[in-house]
Amino acid sequence: MSELEGSSILITGGTGSFGRAFVRYALDHLDPKRIAVLSRDELKQYEMRAAFNDDRRLRWFLGDIRDRDRLHRAFKGIDYVVHAAALKQVDTAEYNPFEFVKTNVLGSQNVIDAAIDEGVRKVVALSTDKASSPINLYGATKLTADKLFVAANHYAHDHETRMSVVRYGNVMGSRGSVVPFFREKMLTGEPLPVTDPRMTRFWITLPQAVEFVVDSFELMAGGELYVPRIPSMKLVDLVEAIAPGYPTVPFGIRPGEKLHEEMISPDDSHRTVRQEDRYVVTPTIADWGFTPVDGEPVPLGFSYRSDTNDLWMTPAELRSILGIE
Repeated sequence: MSELEGSSILITGGTGSFGRAFVRYALDHLDPKRIAVLSRDELKQYEMRAAFNDDRRLRWFLGDIRDRDRLHRAFKGIDYVVHAAALKQVDTAEYNPFEFVKTNVLGSQNVIDAAIDEGVRKVVALSTDKASSPINLYGATKLTADKLFVAANHYAHDHETRMSVVRYGNVMGSRGSVVPFFREKMLTGEPLPVTDPRMTRFWITLPQAVEFVVDSFELMAGGELYVPRIPSMKLVDLVEAIAPGYPTVPFGIRPGEKLHEEMISPDDSHRTVRQEDRYVVTPTIADWGFTPVDGEPVPLGFSYRSDTNDLWMTPAELRSILGIE
């Protein structure tokens, strides 16, 4: 039995791909008292309400995490928060940097403050592989948010609230991911644009991401950064899985992109342990009574990178996941 069962849950950015999948899982498996969906777009909320047949357990909050007062209202009576709201497009961030700071950094601090003030029990914030050793503005804002959520346990020391972070890679089939992008391109008959044939990425499915977050609520004591052990895949193998023999055209790595992604940097290896299905990065400073984490310490200098990963996905395995014969 999950501790989330029978509870009140809120998800920020709840009309996105992850939010929809999380709500579906929670309704089907967690028997929640209620789920509050907070997001900015009324059309997406309208469409999601229809998709869930106006389930009476769902509550709908129009609002932006930049609005602290709205968060306080939405968080009243909430037991658990999944923080999924963020601005995410790498190239857009480079052109609109402070907009990303206002949402990903200042908005995250608003979530932290509202959660503590309203007595939320636990918060899990979603991160990204781009937050490890960031080279772009988006990754830098997400790394800052990660550190805000971990450090927030200091300020919540005398309160019930505890906070942790989940960091994972590319989500297969999510809005804006490369898989639906390639499929749309194929409808036009145009060659598929490939950045660099050497490129590798971490991959996780939406159901895997949701279950990992739910499990993290069960495991967390506050201050952990959880990273799932998931497979890597070469970009050229992904193209081969989706469209075998289809023509491609290289256009080079875009500004702010890495050839290979990283989820744990070598500088964090001294505070990282490996468990069966995940790595756990422990806080640099933890004076709120942080609980030691069981697991095997990784070697000093260890980094979790998509090109040196020990788990790899084949084109056949990806086709099976996507239901491609």
